[in-house]
Amino acid sequence: MAKIRSVVFAMLIVIFAVLVLGILGQGGKLPFSLIAVIGIIFALLGIILVALTVKLKEPRIRKIFFILTGGSAAGIPVCAILHNVVYATFFHGKGGDEAVFFILAIIVCPALFLIGIMGCIAMLAYAKTKKC
Repeated sequence: MAKIRSVVFAMLIVIFAVLVLGILGQGGKLPFSLIAVIGIIFALLGIILVALTVKLKEPRIRKIFFILTGGSAAGIPVCAILHNVVYATFFHGKGGDEAVFFILAIIVCPALFLIGIMGCIAMLAYAKTKKC
C-alpha cells in the first residue's frame, strides 16, 4: 500500500508540475522535449500503478479506483500519439481529421483520471484513518 501511495502522490506532483510550468512557462509555450518527457513519466507512473494494483490484495473498490487512475494516466499520452499516427497515416493532405483518439486524449482520459484520483485520495485517507 505504501508503494501505491507513493505512485499516486508522484502522479499528483507531475500534474502540479505541468500546471505550474503551463502557467509560468514562456507565454504558455513549452519546449516539445519537456512535454514529451512529462508525458512519458506520467504514462510510466500509470503503468506502474496498474501493475502494483494487480499484485496487491485490496478491496475491489480500491482496485477499481487505482486501475482507473493508472489506466487513464497511461491512456492520455498513448491516445495523443495514436491520434497523430492515424492522422498522418490516413488523413494527411486529404482534408479530413481523426477525432476518436483526440477526444479520448483531451476529454475522456483526463475526466477518468480526475474521478480516479479523487477516489484514490479518498480510499487512501480512509485506509489511513482506519489503521490509526
